[in-house]
Amino acid sequence: MEESPLKKLREEMGMSQEDFARRIGTSARTISRWETGDSVPSFTIAQMKALETLLLEHGKVLKDLPDSFAAG
Repeated sequence: MEESPLKKLREEMGMSQEDFARRIGTSARTISRWETGDSVPSFTIAQMKALETLLLEHGKVLKDLPDSFAAG
């Protein structure tokens, strides 16, 4: 199975699941479930804003995100 695009993105930013989760307002367990495909991501508006801020800090924008975070 191919690695999760979310995991690749998170690792490119040098973040653990816990760090990433904290920054966007969710749990590390949720990030893990998103990366394995056990759960489909859903975001609150506040989480989307936090994700956008995090991406911008790393020279990325929302359009850079894949359509799915699950492993392929």
